[in-house]
Amino acid sequence: MITRNTLLYNFAFMIIGTILAVFFAIIINEVANKKLAKVYQNIIFLPYFISYVGIASCVYAFLNYDSGLVNRTILPMLGLQPVDWYSQPKYWPLILTVVCQWKWAGYNSVMYLAAVSGIDQTYYEAAIVDGANHWQRIRYITLPMLKPFIIILNLLALGRIFYSDFGLFFQTTMNSGMLYPSTMVIDTYVYNAMATTGDFGMSAAAGLYQALVGFVLVLSANLLVRKMSPENAIF
Repeated sequence: MITRNTLLYNFAFMIIGTILAVFFAIIINEVANKKLAKVYQNIIFLPYFISYVGIASCVYAFLNYDSGLVNRTILPMLGLQPVDWYSQPKYWPLILTVVCQWKWAGYNSVMYLAAVSGIDQTYYEAAIVDGANHWQRIRYITLPMLKPFIIILNLLALGRIFYSDFGLFFQTTMNSGMLYPSTMVIDTYVYNAMATTGDFGMSAAAGLYQALVGFVLVLSANLLVRKMSPENAIF
């Protein structure tokens, strides 16, 4: 269960995170007013600087059963009954995904924005002369140019596929035992095991397990990329 949760969350975060980061990078790059583009970039980048303790407090303010904004305002407006969010595991895959992307999308978009900004502008000028609209320029120039960058970043991310954002899964969920079926990942399991039993051997074994599997996944993914698109492989 713990391995399943770790893998599924990280795959979801990689896929959704890449889509959002590329989307924000392209949108910001398309803003003609560069000062306004900087404002937009700072707004989406700001959540990255908020600690998970602060984020956990914000999430609790929304989801608290007795006084949370969702239960007191939003659900009654929709004619729905209050939900005890911190005892219902089924809701948390979506909640954690939303919180993770809200925090990291702006930070991840910076790298893609740098890549987009580095694309030779003569390609776009030639496309405009040929009558290409914004969507066509994005589809046939920007996205193909970003493809190698996207592949490399995701190959590197695969190396940490068995590692989790500890603050996200521990702080945001308040380490609620009732949520463990859908929120327990390898890192929080090791921490809880250490806190309750003091088993340092378990921590060392889990670290070795994460490193070896991550190494195998990177090699396997790179082999697959090399067969499909040799010029985009890392080695």
